[in-house]
Amino acid sequence: MSLKAFAARIFAKRIAQKTKKWVAHPHETQERVFQHLVASAKHTQFGQDHGFAEIHTYVDFSQKVPVRDYEELKGYIGSIIEGDEDVLWPGKPIYFAKTSGTTSGAKYIPITKESIKHQVEASRNAILNYIHETGNADFVDGKMIFLQGSPILEEKGGIKLGRLSGISAHYVPNYLQKNRLPSWETNCIEDWETKVDKIVEETEKENMTVIAGIPSWVQMYFEKLNAKTGKKVGELFKEFQLFIYGGVNYEPYRAKFENLIGRKVDSIELFPASEGFFAYQNSQKEKGMLLLLDAGIFYEFIKADEFFDENPRRLTISEVELDVDYAMIISTNAGLWAYNIGDTIRFISKKPYKIIVSGRIKHFISAFGEHVIAKEVEEALQLAVEGTDAMVNEFTVAPQTNPEKGQLPYHEWFIEFERQPSDMVKFTTIIEEHMKKQNSYYLDLIAGNILQPLKISTIKPNGFQEYMKTIGKLGGQNKVQRLSNDRKVADGLEPFKIS
Repeated sequence: MSLKAFAARIFAKRIAQKTKKWVAHPHETQERVFQHLVASAKHTQFGQDHGFAEIHTYVDFSQKVPVRDYEELKGYIGSIIEGDEDVLWPGKPIYFAKTSGTTSGAKYIPITKESIKHQVEASRNAILNYIHETGNADFVDGKMIFLQGSPILEEKGGIKLGRLSGISAHYVPNYLQKNRLPSWETNCIEDWETKVDKIVEETEKENMTVIAGIPSWVQMYFEKLNAKTGKKVGELFKEFQLFIYGGVNYEPYRAKFENLIGRKVDSIELFPASEGFFAYQNSQKEKGMLLLLDAGIFYEFIKADEFFDENPRRLTISEVELDVDYAMIISTNAGLWAYNIGDTIRFISKKPYKIIVSGRIKHFISAFGEHVIAKEVEEALQLAVEGTDAMVNEFTVAPQTNPEKGQLPYHEWFIEFERQPSDMVKFTTIIEEHMKKQNSYYLDLIAGNILQPLKISTIKPNGFQEYMKTIGKLGGQNKVQRLSNDRKVADGLEPFKIS
């Protein structure tokens, strides 16, 4: 064992002990975070507008601070851009993370020196936790790659601006810099396809031990490696030990990845976002991610099926139930207050509090009152893949509300196959049956002849990548939307349909 690997194991043990302390006292930890956040922001513009001086309990807070999304917080963000200080958090943010907006174009999410510290620590601790659990630290001596956006930053209102992954590139610890690929110059390439080609060139002869990124874009990198070298990734990189991913559910990609790699490798799931780093996988033996309760974030939860009610009940960590989908609401040391991040999560454990990401609160299909969520379609597809010889690259689902004359409406599944099932009827039936099993509303609509069973439209090879390119979202942090309540994505995929 190298000196570096030995030191990593010692450091990992220290962090594990620190984590264990707050995990043992989750409710007290969240109360401490809550009190610190409110006290810190008492004299900010937002704190004065919402009577933070009179907030002593969570009940006070929930009465004074409504749940907001970005559109409703935009006025405060605008003040920061214009140069005002002490708006949402004391001082000024050190960065804006630029993300794709919905109704108003780009969103500018504030990042403060306090919040970036927690972002960096969480990504570090995810790896250290893995080292502590497995005892495996040898990978620290090899090369590591993080597929991410460009680290080149712009300015907005005197504040540095960029993608979160690009901002994070500036915080790679010195002891990892020598091991890190690609080169700075390559990382700065904006065109994603050009960038991946260059990454292949820089890495194909290196001793890669850790590879990280959003699965769909890592898949593109693996495919290009395979095409150029004729080798499986696990053969090319004999010491490749750890795959780190986040942003989407890995399960739809698992079979494809194992085929591309040629062997199994350990993986760590992360739940980072521009708004904060929320959770990471803390066990190789169990599913789910440990919710980070000591990271400058106070969490609230609203049941997903109540979210759009007039006054939905807001819950703290002490009130949540297992196996219920919740919209996750956060208040942070970046100055986001009762902020709806748009993700839905599900608790699978309360000792400790572990979650899975179940979808997006705005990404659902309810054209007929069925309220299908991402987790349901992902699980149904996974079972169909496991029950047949199919292999899937990418997919999305949309309602077909205007079918051909004389037909009932249906859910249309757009699937890009790596390998089509030899029995498409069986594949489709497995999905259909599991959807009915998971979602009673969907079952009732089928049984009541309101909907006909789902139909699959096959997308040509690399069709999803080509579609993402047409909308300017190829690579980086961009992800294919799993499902939608309209035909916007479906219409965009029409040119890439085979059948």
